[in-house]
Parts: sequence; C-alpha cells; structure tokens
Amino acid sequence: MPDRAPQPVDRQLPTDEARDLISLVRDIAQREIVPQAAEQEDAGHFPRDVFRLLSESGLLGLPYDSEFGGGDQPYEVYLQALEELAAARLTIGLGVSVHSLACHALANYGTKEQQAEHLPAMLTGGLLGAYCLSEPSSGSDAASLRTKAVREGDGWVITGTKAWITHGGIADFYTVLARSGGEGARGITAFLVPGDSEGLSAAAPEKKMGMKGSPTAQVHFDGVRVSDDRRIGEEGQGFAIALSALDSGRLGIAACGIGVAQAALDEALAYATGRQQFGRPISDFQGLRFMLADMATQIEAGRALYVAAARLRDMGRPFSKQAAMAKLLCTDTAMKVTTDAVQVLGGYGYTADFPVERYMREAKVLQIVEGTNQIQRMVIARHLAGPESR
Repeated sequence: MPDRAPQPVDRQLPTDEARDLISLVRDIAQREIVPQAAEQEDAGHFPRDVFRLLSESGLLGLPYDSEFGGGDQPYEVYLQALEELAAARLTIGLGVSVHSLACHALANYGTKEQQAEHLPAMLTGGLLGAYCLSEPSSGSDAASLRTKAVREGDGWVITGTKAWITHGGIADFYTVLARSGGEGARGITAFLVPGDSEGLSAAAPEKKMGMKGSPTAQVHFDGVRVSDDRRIGEEGQGFAIALSALDSGRLGIAACGIGVAQAALDEALAYATGRQQFGRPISDFQGLRFMLADMATQIEAGRALYVAAARLRDMGRPFSKQAAMAKLLCTDTAMKVTTDAVQVLGGYGYTADFPVERYMREAKVLQIVEGTNQIQRMVIARHLAGPESR
C-alpha cells in the first residue's frame, strides 16, 4: 500500500500566533505522543512525562489568564489544540480537558489571593488536576451528591466517596464538590483539595473497554481536613460553579470527539486508497466512497458547531445550549465515524494491528462522560421548550 500521510486539518484560526500554536501542538503530538500511543494504551501506561512536557510548553493553561501562567488564548483556539492532542491519543486530549476543568473553579470564582497562590503551579508548574463531582449514587443527578463538608474550627472536614474520577489517585489536586448545607443544589460548596491530603485515597482503577492508559477511579475522602482558604466561591455556590465548569468542559469533550473521528477518517482513507481488490483501490468503489464522504462531512459539521459555540463563549454570550449540542453531535459523530472506519478496513479493522478498533472503543466513553448524550438532549430541549412539567 502507498504511504499516504494524513493532511493537516485546514483550520480557521484568528491570529498568526494561533497558527503557530497549532503547529507546535502538531509537532509535539507527532514526536512525543503518536509513536508510543498504541503500545502504551495496550499496556495501560499513563504518560505523565507527556503532561509535564505539555505543562512546560504552556499547553495545560491555554484558555487562562497569563497573569497566572496561562496562555490567554480564546476558547476556539484552545479547543482546536485539544482536538489535535485527542487525535494523537485520547488519553492525552481528555486528560488536558479534565485538567482544564479542574482549574476552572479557581480561575473563575477564586479570590485574587487564591489565584496568585495556586494557579501558577496548576497551569505551568507540572501539576495535574482532577474534577470530583460524580459519586457512586449520583451521576446524572449530580445535585443529590452525598459527600459532606463539615465546618470544624477555621476549616472543613470532607467525608465521602467520588466515582469515575479521571486521574483519580495520581492527581496533584482535586476540585471537589461537597455538601456543606441542606439537600439540593443550594447546599453544595466547592473546595480545592491537595492530592497528598491525609485521609485521601483512591481505589484501584476501573477496568475499562478503552482509554486504558487513563486511570479512572473512585476517590475516598476519610475526614480530609482543608482550611477555609481552600473553599472556592461562597458557601452554597458550588453547584452553580460546577454547572459553569461543565458547560466549558462539554466543549472540551466535543473537541476530543472530533479529534478521534478525524484520526479514524485519516486511517480509513489511507487504507482505502492503498488496499487493492478486483485490480483497483477499494476507494474506487462507490459504496465505500460515499462512506468516506459522509464521515468527512460529519466531522466538518461537528467541528463547525463546537467552534461556533466556543466563539459565543469568547464573546461572553450564553452558550449552554450550543455546548450541549456540540457535545451531543461531536461525540455521536465520533462513535459513527469510528464504527465506519472499522468497516472500511474490514477484517483488519477488527484487529489491534490497526488503530481504528481502539478509536471505536475510546469513542464510546465520550457519549457518556460530562453528561450523557441523553442528558444533553434534555438540556437542549429545556432551552427550546422550557422546563418539564411536574
């Protein structure tokens, strides 16, 4: 088969600086991520060294304020960088998205003193974050969380268990949502908890069908003490902070979905133009050509939607509906395109000798994390038709 290298995505970027940034991300991805991706995923190896490199290169804090070490990049640029990383390896792309999510509360709701003390290390100091909202008994119904934060002296004691935590057990800091008051959304407060806190531990990582290199684990808080200066925002403001973070985080997942889909399309196209059957490349056959055309169209549509939502965010306009739409469309696209890529490769697509079977397994989780796609449809419908009748 001919060596058909994938062509870089033709991106609409706002500045020359942004174009240089995407070139840097592509270079790091091709040199440091792609060559080891398949082997490390198969072995369940988490590439902490790559995250340190990304931190040193300024790629873990792209959408945040340069005053604290961030990159001052608009969200539309950050997301396209994230897409490039996810195309190289989803463990990296999703990990960067989760880290950004973990920084969101402090960067947007913390005091200037809190930001000055903690954000530089979080953004460029080699630290890695995790976001703790879900629990064993509260996933989609996040407002029913049970982890408690009880005032004791000039601090808080946190007790409970969080579930499905990306970077659980290896994170340097955790943004934790805990119940400090009564039932419901108004009784929740946000905290920034150091990863080495006494009483904080993690269960063994979950055994997953994909993303084996990214640890996902329950995190236990057994009387973890934190000072009040690690409370983020006001008491009872935590759920609003969490929802704000998730709107942005859903765009990160959307970009990751398009990254995985693009990688699958690139692999399918290379195979189809090189594989000979009946004396001609299989890409000559109309049925397969139409599949490739549909895959490319779906990817372009998803990319346009997440970029449009990001531009709304960058303008300071409401974007919750568009974020839900982008997360829904882009991750459904990832599942469809990766499934079709396996079909294009036929029997080879079902083997681990080619990466499309890994892309297909990884795409599935994107329809679940940070609000299942059924939840996204509920969010969109509420924007369109108002709240459900009770």
